[in-house]
Amino acid sequence: MLQTSTTPSTPTTDDRSLVAHTGRWYFPVAFVARLPFAMMVVGVLTLVVSARDSVALGGVNSASVGIGAAVFGPLVGAAADRFGQRNVLVPVGLVNALLLGLFPLVVQGSAPDLAVLAMAFFIGASAPQVAPMSRTRLVAIIGQRTPPARRDRVLSGTMAYESAADETVFIIGPFLVGVLASAIAPWVAVAGASALTFVFVTAFALHPTGKLVLGRHEELVQAPATELLRPRLVVVVVGILGVGLFFGATLTSLTAFMEIHGEASQAGLLYGLMGIGSAGLALGSAVFPRGFALGWRWLVFGVVLLGGAVAFSQAGSVVAVGVVLAVMGIGIGPTLVAQYSLGSDRSPRGRSATTMTILGSAVIVGQSVSSAITGDVAEQHGAAAAMLLPAAAAAVVVLAAVANLVLSRRQRD
Repeated sequence: MLQTSTTPSTPTTDDRSLVAHTGRWYFPVAFVARLPFAMMVVGVLTLVVSARDSVALGGVNSASVGIGAAVFGPLVGAAADRFGQRNVLVPVGLVNALLLGLFPLVVQGSAPDLAVLAMAFFIGASAPQVAPMSRTRLVAIIGQRTPPARRDRVLSGTMAYESAADETVFIIGPFLVGVLASAIAPWVAVAGASALTFVFVTAFALHPTGKLVLGRHEELVQAPATELLRPRLVVVVVGILGVGLFFGATLTSLTAFMEIHGEASQAGLLYGLMGIGSAGLALGSAVFPRGFALGWRWLVFGVVLLGGAVAFSQAGSVVAVGVVLAVMGIGIGPTLVAQYSLGSDRSPRGRSATTMTILGSAVIVGQSVSSAITGDVAEQHGAAAAMLLPAAAAAVVVLAAVANLVLSRRQRD
């Protein structure tokens, strides 16, 4: 959460745009600063497979990155809630940049596999949580500076942009890894993630929005940590974990499919088709009617995602796969917007950075675990079997959406 003050303050609201409040460089810096997080899992997987000649070892290392993020990501968010984002992000970002920079040397050297695995874990553990912290800053700014009459509309548009940005980087990140690995060398992708972390995460941490003061003295009081375990929040975490599972299963099974067709290097380009509809519909979520509630948006677009994933499992040509990926993108963007918006609404008082970090970590955990599982399935049983797994992940998203609606109805009753 944004750094707090020990004295009360009452920020003045005005009709200026959110960009005017944040500064024009905030959004570009925050966008690029997310890229290393999206590059880590695939970058580690690609480098380990290339250097150690073991798909299984690569999968275990990519899963280790996700486990590290799952264990320590929420702790980083909690520290930001308590000590301020700037005080946490600067050291965490520098440590992560250093580990990413050293990782190629360790992998390509004579270090034992266990040492490589441990380093992958610490890369995930030190992953800077830029996306959730960006959301936390923007929600606080909107709450402080935007007039009440405009607040809901601005918040809806901001959550739509943030989800579109997340979706875009989770498409661009693996794409960049593939391009750099094939055009130059696998280690370049990890080294590039290190450089981006050093420059842009530091810039994001030091941006003036990182030291803005929350509005009221009473907001210094945090809700108990047990509030994070409320079922209505847990179900959102499960749903967004399903999206992460979908990302990893889709990219890995798509790579296996393209390898059969002799064009494995083109998998990243095809994967990018999914981002077109996703980003467009995510941004378009801001104009959905108020009556189309968040829970129903999650369910409707989750079903679209599931239908596309089922079609993906049956696609037999590159053209058919490309069309299906574009359709699946339509389901992803609005689903993420709804999930993050619900997570923001249900965040316990004083723990919004923790909540958003848990949601962001769930995506990377799902991606890393499903990448490892899908890669093993593809190696043992072939691409056709691996292409069934995105549908299983989409089913998790839909079931969580149904559970969310049931829990919401019970609360109203």
